[in-house]
Amino acid sequence: MHILAQSIERDPMPRMGMVLDRSMPWSLPPMTRLPPVPRPVAVPAAKDATIVEQDDEAKYCFLIVTGCVRTVRTMTDGRRQIGEFLFAGDVYGWDVLETHDYGIEAVTPSLLHRFPRDELQEFADTHGNFGRRMRELSARQGRASRDHMILLGRKTATERLASFLLALAVRLKLEDGTWIVPPMSRSDIADYLGLTIETVCRQLKHLREDGTISSNGTKILIHDRRSLMGCARMALH
Repeated sequence: MHILAQSIERDPMPRMGMVLDRSMPWSLPPMTRLPPVPRPVAVPAAKDATIVEQDDEAKYCFLIVTGCVRTVRTMTDGRRQIGEFLFAGDVYGWDVLETHDYGIEAVTPSLLHRFPRDELQEFADTHGNFGRRMRELSARQGRASRDHMILLGRKTATERLASFLLALAVRLKLEDGTWIVPPMSRSDIADYLGLTIETVCRQLKHLREDGTISSNGTKILIHDRRSLMGCARMALH
């Protein structure tokens, strides 16, 4: 599906999520004298649209403004692995090398802002606070990748699904007792967790039967967070 990019003339990026916050020059008062700032291009994407192909040259990085996107690596036989789900405020493509190892696709209708990587990196080199926050972003994303590696390599199917539900509730900033409405499909969840759809559905059924969760269609309600953390083998706080 073709993605139509649109230039942004003003107010390019009020905030780059919690990561960049007030380090961004456009969060300063309007009359403040500012150095040249890389201008983004708005990239609207329909559901399931491909935004970046895997192995594309890494000329740009992207800020997710609205919606949810997935990073995807597809094998030659058609099997795919989803690396992560990105939400509003997340950044993709900052910490890659010459090419994008993973492509990105829209899980829901989404809006992204696209920045030339070389311009943004040059800006980071000359603006210390911005550069520091981008390094923090890279460190957090590296930690998330290592956690995902442990999930895929050492956790059982039950532990994987429980970990995912807990993490999703945090990402969606939901309070206890609030229904989770996953924006991604069961197929997406399975490919993120390295499981089959049948295994995901079976594990959801087990969690329902023991009273840990309820479900209504695609919606999920966590009844017993402590029990779910036990299933995920996570430390209780």
